[in-house]
This record gives sequence, C-alpha cells and structure tokens, in this order.
Amino acid sequence: MQNKSPDNGQPLSRRLMVYYGLPHFTHAIVALPLALFIPSYYADELALSMAGVGMAIAASRLLDVISDPIIGILSDRIQTRWGRRKPWLACGTPLLILSAWMVFVPGENVSVAYLLGWTCLLYFAYTLVDLPYKAWGAELSTNYSERSRVTAWREAFGFLGQMPFLGTLMVMAINGTTDVRLQLLAIALIIVISQPFLVAATLLKVPERPPEILNKEQAIGKGWSPIALLGQNRAFLRTLSAIVLFGTAVLMQATLHRFVLNHVVKEPDIFAPMILAENLGSILCLPLWIRISDRIGKHRAVCLASLWLALWSCFFPFVGEGDTWPYVILILLRGSSLAAIFFLSSSIGADVVDYDTVVSGKQRTGLYFSLWGMATKLSIGLGVLLGTTLPTFFGFEPSQTVHAASSITALMIIYGWISSLIMIFGIPFLWNFPIDKERQRELRSRIDDFTKSKE
Repeated sequence: MQNKSPDNGQPLSRRLMVYYGLPHFTHAIVALPLALFIPSYYADELALSMAGVGMAIAASRLLDVISDPIIGILSDRIQTRWGRRKPWLACGTPLLILSAWMVFVPGENVSVAYLLGWTCLLYFAYTLVDLPYKAWGAELSTNYSERSRVTAWREAFGFLGQMPFLGTLMVMAINGTTDVRLQLLAIALIIVISQPFLVAATLLKVPERPPEILNKEQAIGKGWSPIALLGQNRAFLRTLSAIVLFGTAVLMQATLHRFVLNHVVKEPDIFAPMILAENLGSILCLPLWIRISDRIGKHRAVCLASLWLALWSCFFPFVGEGDTWPYVILILLRGSSLAAIFFLSSSIGADVVDYDTVVSGKQRTGLYFSLWGMATKLSIGLGVLLGTTLPTFFGFEPSQTVHAASSITALMIIYGWISSLIMIFGIPFLWNFPIDKERQRELRSRIDDFTKSKE
C-alpha cells in the first residue's frame, strides 16, 4: 500500500513527531559509547595502545566513503510499496544490534584488528539505519520552522536515550559495581531489548511523503551532471564544512571526558551523573533554541549555540584535581547548547535539499544526507583520532600511574582551547548562510508550482 503524505498543507501532529523520534532513543545509545566509553575501555581496561585504538576507530570511517553515497542514492531511487526509506530501517536494525553487541561485549583475546573489524561493521549498519531515517525526517515537512521541530524531537529522543544507560551506570555504581565490562554489557542489553520495538512503532505509525519530481525534462540525467550540481551548491558546501568542524570539536571533548575525570579531576565516579545532568539540561534548553532560531534564523542560531559551547570550554584548562563542582558547572553550561547544534544543522540540511530539488528537478535527500553523514562520521573519526593521539604526542599515556605536569597541561589545552578553536572556525561558514526563511519559502513556492502544473 502506497504511503500518503503526512503534510497536505497541515501542521504535523506532535504525536507523529514523537513516533518519528522513537528510534533515535536507541541510536544515541549506540553512538555515544564509541566516543565516551570505547576508547578508554579498550585502552585502559583491555590494555591496547591508546593511539592504536584511536587509529582503529578513525580507520573504520574509511568504509563510509563508499557505503554512504551508495546507500543514499539507492534510498532515493528504490521505491517500494512501503516507501523509499522504511525498508532500509527495517533491514539495517538487526545488523546494528549484532555489531553493537560485538563491540560493547568483546571476548577475552581482543586486539586492535578485532576493534577495527567490528567497528567497521557497526558503522556500516548505522549508515543503513540512520541515513534513510534522517532523510525521511527531512521530507516529513516542507515548512521552514516545522522542520526544526521535527529534528528537535528526534534529537531530544537521542539525548533522552542516553539517560537509561547513564541511570543504569549510576545504579550499578551505587551498588558497588564499577566494572566497565559490566557497564558496557548493560548498555548492550538496553540496545538489544529496546531497538526492535522502537523501530517497529515508527515503521507502523509514521508515513512517508511521496518523492518530489518537478518534471521529466528538467530532471538531471546520468553522467557527471548530478555530481557537478553538488559542487555548485554553495549552501551544501558550507554546511559540509561546518559539520566537519563542529563535529570534530564536540567529539574531541567527548573522547577526553573520561580521561579528564580519571587523571585530572580524579573523580571518575561522577561521569554518569555528570553526563546525565548535561543531557537533561540540553533537552530543557531546546525550546529556547527553537525560539531563537525562529527569531534570527536557523543558521545564526546554530552559530550562537556553537559559540556558547566554545566559550565555556575555554575555561577547562584552569580545572585541576579536586575542582569537581567548577568542572561540572562548566560541563552543564557548555552542554546547554549541545542538542541545538545537532537539530538545527539537520534542519538546515532539509532546506539545502529544497534548493537542489529546484535546480536538479529531483528530490535527492538521501544523497545529500549521505554526504552529510560522511562528514559527520569523518568528524567523529577526526575527533577521536585527535583526542587520543594529540595528548599521546605530548606525553600523556593513561596507563601510567604518575603523569608529568606538562602532559596534563597539554591534555587540558587540547580538551579546552584547541577544541574551542576548531568549533569557532566553523561559524563563518553559516553566519551569512544563503538560505534563510524567506529564501526557503521562495524555493518551496517554485516546487509547489511545478508540482501543481503536473496535476
């Protein structure tokens, strides 16, 4: 049975947006530990080389250079009775569950090669699921502001999804269970149990909009012309650059959180409640960032959110042993804009696709989100790589019981100032962004005119 449009000129219901956001509840549980837990677990607990772990996770991103565009293009072109996006989500979920289990619950004799192989498969499965899922969300609404609300619900579920496993870690710690192996087992069990039910609810309750094709004469053909249009889309290139820089900065800090708590502040037990509080604060601030974006535009709102994060991160190098509360307060202030960076960037992406639809004559959401997905994963790889190799270069090695003062200083400068500088470099790409609310309305009007002319 063909899906009906969820739009039809009417605002999307809150219930529909909630159903759409459900799978991201568990997607975040898969993605977050790769930065917060896996590097420190494989380096600290399993005694693998810190640099080797960072390089394995970064190298696993190379597969995405091939897989992401292929999946994006296929999810644009393959039309089934269930839609273009839903089959990918249904087929990719079992593989995502399996590979996450193997990474989070490794056997006895693990190696860098083991980590590399299973993280490659995990990221491939994540692409199968996440890419069509986000393209589907970008197509749910054609309204400039409503798109921000769709992505805000999705990212809110992503941040909410981190709370059950962080809460589980807190309960385990209260009961005296601090074994990281058991903590990762608990995370893996949450994924295995919850993911199938959440995905099923979304597939059953959320429809897809039919693909938009303006006219056969205008639609781009084969050869190099479709690729050439990507290079000519200035808005796309600017968002791509900003995503890489923002993501790299955020993931550098995420990778180093536990190292800072373990070796600088020396309060490792506060990790779970600290991240839980940060996520809760980020979710509570979402309505504020939505209002800001409605007033000044998404592009400038995401710039302000990034600047806010960078500002408070600049104080990290002044934190030392015993500075528990100053450090936690900085994390909370920094994190209050974290969710806004993600949901506003994704909402901007949907507007960029509108421009391409007008120029190319076809709706290529999957292709565009595959390239943004590659940029996001590149930033994850770069963030983990820089977060693990730069401190090592300056003499910091987590396996050591005593650290030189210079290595700790270098660690905190990388954690605070270097990551902030990378974040700030991304702001000029979006501050004077060419697609604002009025421009998006103009693009949608042209698309609607073409669509009506075909009827």
